[in-house]
Amino acid sequence: MENEEIKDELSNALTEIKPAGDKDSNENQNFLAPVWAKFRANTRLFNIVSTIFFIFSGVLAAFLIVVFMLYGVPRVQEMASVDKSKIEISEELQNDAAYKKLIAALNRDVQRLSRKYISYTSGQSYIVINTTYNRFMLYRNKKLIREGSCSTGSYKKLITAEGKSWTFKTPRGKFSIQNKRTNPYWHKPDWAFIEEGVPIPPKDSPLRWEAGVLGDYAMDLGDSYMIHGTIYKRFLGMPVTHGCVRLNDEDLKAIFNTLNIGSKVYIF
Repeated sequence: MENEEIKDELSNALTEIKPAGDKDSNENQNFLAPVWAKFRANTRLFNIVSTIFFIFSGVLAAFLIVVFMLYGVPRVQEMASVDKSKIEISEELQNDAAYKKLIAALNRDVQRLSRKYISYTSGQSYIVINTTYNRFMLYRNKKLIREGSCSTGSYKKLITAEGKSWTFKTPRGKFSIQNKRTNPYWHKPDWAFIEEGVPIPPKDSPLRWEAGVLGDYAMDLGDSYMIHGTIYKRFLGMPVTHGCVRLNDEDLKAIFNTLNIGSKVYIF
């Protein structure tokens, strides 16, 4: 009898006790409900927040797409390439006369090009000038030791009233250093005076000589073309010259000390 009374009292007590979580949940709901109602009632604020949310979501989605395209796609392609089976040449094809003839011709071409490359790139120092991107590459013992920006021909055309014209372009091909000079003077050609709008002096006039415009060093390539310095360093990397190759002071000094008379210069 006493046991049954105790059970009834415990049962009644448990039904009266509510879980703490339910109480907190009800309180939160009672607190948030009027706040949300006021927020929805303010149409202007609700529209602004909604717009910001959608813009942020769009930017985030675009960012994730770009990241996937830049990093995810190459990784997937790389993983797919691993699974590619190795291509093997059948024994029948290897014994085919036409196939053998083609492979022999290809091997001869590779050997010929290798010999040509070796003859062009000896163990001596040489420089390569890229007129498209206005970049230079300096090599020693067939190893790249320095590279950087330069300036080459602008391809502008100067025409006089008499019909004489000059096109200011850097010649392309294989050249060699013919002379090296320190503290060089510039012997100004006719077009320099025409550009300045002044009378052209005689060939032996002192007005033809100008100091300080070629930098500390100059290397002659022939036909009045040179590799030299410049006072217009802000234009390096752009096609702005009358045909010479311009360099900054540090690169010019390094190249001057590396190349010798007879060193090859490849311009393309």
